[in-house]
Amino acid sequence: MAERISGYAARFNSETVIGGEFREMLAPGVFARTLRERPDVVMLLDHDTGRVVGRTTAHTLYLREDSAGLWFDLEPNPTTPSGQEAIGTVKRGDVRGCSFGFRVRAEEWRDGKNRLPLRIIKDVDLFEVTLTCLPAYGDTSASFRVASSNDAAERVKAKAEAAMRARGLPV
Repeated sequence: MAERISGYAARFNSETVIGGEFREMLAPGVFARTLRERPDVVMLLDHDTGRVVGRTTAHTLYLREDSAGLWFDLEPNPTTPSGQEAIGTVKRGDVRGCSFGFRVRAEEWRDGKNRLPLRIIKDVDLFEVTLTCLPAYGDTSASFRVASSNDAAERVKAKAEAAMRARGLPV
């Protein structure tokens, strides 16, 4: 039985306020291109590149975009300090959210009409997803579970989809 952390690193059509300056929302499909073209994305603890807990090319992190957002499934290494921290803080519920590191490729701005302006992000280059206790988007999620043998089929499917994306094939 493997210890796993899964959830949503980002959700679509959900607004958040960035720095008190503007509202931001992710459009459905925002991650589709980058997941096809960029096969290597890492999972970090609190955006810290010194605390890597998973990687798509190592098959310890699986990402997919669905109708709700960017879903992830992580297999942290319980023998490393960062893996132990990820398992422990998510299992206890101290860390329940996620964030992501990206560069915007396409966006749309809308006037706020008596509210802050709204930035709709339509396409990004995704570099990392992160487990964090203070996510910018409050409706992200991370939860701990112990994987059963029934999860094997889902892992095989995720691995096959990742390989297809890496070769530029439609999933």
